Amino acid sequence: MNRFSLQTKILVLIIGLILLITILLTGINAYFESRDIEEQIGERALHVATTISFMPSVKEAFEMEHPEEVIQPIAEEVREFIGAEFIVVGNRDSIRVAHPDEEKIGKHMVGGDNDRALIHEEYYTSKATGSLGPSLRGKAPIFNNQDEIVGIVSVGFMVEDIKSIVFNKLLKISGASFLVLIIGILGGIFLARDIRKDTFGLEPYQIASLYRDRTAILSSIKEGVIAIDKDGKINLMNESAQKILGLSRDNLNKKIEEVFPNTKMYNVLLSGDVIKDDEMTLNNRQVIVNRTPIIEDSKVVGVVASFRDKTELNEMINTLSEVRKYSEDLRAQTHEYTNKLYVLSGLLQLGHYKEAIELIQIESRLTGSQNKILLGQINDRTVQAILLGKIGKASEKKIDFEIEPNSYLDLLPNRIDMGKLITILGNLIDNALEAVENNDHKHVVFFATDLGEDIVFEIADNGAGITDDMLTQIFEQGFSTKDKENRGYGLAIVKETINELQGQIEVHNQPGGGTVFSVFIPKQFMGKGDIHD
Repeated sequence: MNRFSLQTKILVLIIGLILLITILLTGINAYFESRDIEEQIGERALHVATTISFMPSVKEAFEMEHPEEVIQPIAEEVREFIGAEFIVVGNRDSIRVAHPDEEKIGKHMVGGDNDRALIHEEYYTSKATGSLGPSLRGKAPIFNNQDEIVGIVSVGFMVEDIKSIVFNKLLKISGASFLVLIIGILGGIFLARDIRKDTFGLEPYQIASLYRDRTAILSSIKEGVIAIDKDGKINLMNESAQKILGLSRDNLNKKIEEVFPNTKMYNVLLSGDVIKDDEMTLNNRQVIVNRTPIIEDSKVVGVVASFRDKTELNEMINTLSEVRKYSEDLRAQTHEYTNKLYVLSGLLQLGHYKEAIELIQIESRLTGSQNKILLGQINDRTVQAILLGKIGKASEKKIDFEIEPNSYLDLLPNRIDMGKLITILGNLIDNALEAVENNDHKHVVFFATDLGEDIVFEIADNGAGITDDMLTQIFEQGFSTKDKENRGYGLAIVKETINELQGQIEVHNQPGGGTVFSVFIPKQFMGKGDIHD
C-alpha cells in the first residue's frame, strides 16, 4: 500500500486550496468586472451619443440636402477622440448619414434597435449585431428646433473589445494568483520540513504506529511507569502505575508534587542525573524506583520514573519463610513422635508392657479427639497440613493446641491458594504460640467454619493480650510488640493478603485474658475446577 508523505499531503492541500480559491475569486471577479465595464462603456457611449444629438451643427445639418457632408467629419473626429469603434448617425428613416466606412453612408442602419429612440424618444443602451459585428451601443434621438425627431445617433464599442479589456484585467489577477501559489508552495515545503523536524523525521502513519506500540507495551509491562514534562506535569502513566499507586487517569496533567510530593522526580529534572534502585514508600507500598531524565538538545525536558512493587517481593519472601516454618513444624512433629516411638520401643524391649500400654493410651487420648476433628471435620488438605505442623510445634513447646470441636470446613475455593493460607494461618497461629510461651498454662484454640456467606477462622490464646493503644497499630508495617529487629511485618502482610481476598480481620482481647483474631473471607460460586484437590 503506497503512502503519501506529509510534505506531499501539505503541498496538495495548499495547491488545491489556492487553486480553488483563485478560480472562485477569478470567476466572481470576472462576472462583476465584466458587468461594471459594460455599464461604464455603455454610459460612456450613451453620454457621447446624447452630446452629439444636442450639437446645433448636427441638428442644422438635417435641414440641408446633404447632411453627411457636415455630420461625417464631426462624427469621425469625436470617434477618434473617445476611441469608440463607431459613431453612426442616421435620419428619421434609419438611413446612415455618418459611418466609419464611408461606403456604407446612405444605406440602412443594421441592428433593429432604433425604434425606442425614433418612435419612443428614449435615450438608452443596447446590445446588437451591426455591420461591424456584435457591439454595445448608446442610442440618442436628434430633435430639430420644433422638437421633432429628425434622426438618431448610435455610438458603439465592440463586444470583443470589452471582453479583451476584461481578459487583460483577469491576466493581471492571474499573475498575482500565480505569485500567491508559488508563495503557498514554498510555505508548504517549509511547514512540512518544520513539522518533520518536530516529529524527528517521522511520517504521521509512523507516529500512529509508534503510539499504538507504545500503548501496548506500557499496558503489558508489570512495572509502573510515570513521566513528567519540564513543568513537572504528569503526561504519561500506564495501568500498572495506576494500580500500584492507586491513581486514576484524572491525575494526568497534574503536577507530580500534588499527587506524590516525595517522588524526587524534580531532583532529576533539575540535575539531569539518573537515579537507580531507590527504595521508598508510595501509597503505603514499598517500591523500588528508577528515574531517568528525558534529554533533548542537551536540555532536560522531562523525567521518566519506573517502579517495582517491593510489597509483592516481600510477600513472596514471607510466603517462602512460612513454607520453611511449615516444613520445620512438620519435622518437629516427626521428631516428637520419633522420641515417643523410641521410648515405646525401649519399654517393650525391657518387658515393661504395662507402661508401654499406658503410654499408648495417653497418646491416643491426646491425639484421638484432635485427629477426629482434624481429619473428619476439616476437609481442606492445605488447612489440615498447616494444622498438623502447628500441632507438632505446639507439642514440642508443651503448649496445649486445641481445635474447637464445633469446627467444620469444606474444600476451599482455588482463589485462596496455599501461599495465602500459609501466610494467614501460619502467622496468626505462630503469634498465638509466642503469646503463651511464658504462661504456666499454655493454651491456644483454633476454630474454622464455612457456614453462611463467609469462611471464618478464629485463633484465640490465653496470653497477656494487647493494650488498647496497640490494637489500632498492630497491622501497620514495622510495628511489633516484641523488642526485636526485623519484626512487625507478619500481621501487616496478613492484613494485606486478607484485603486481596476482599476479606476482613478483627482483633479483640478476651475478658479472662488473651487475644482473639477473627478472619472473614467471602465465598464465591465456583465450579469443581475452583476447589482444592
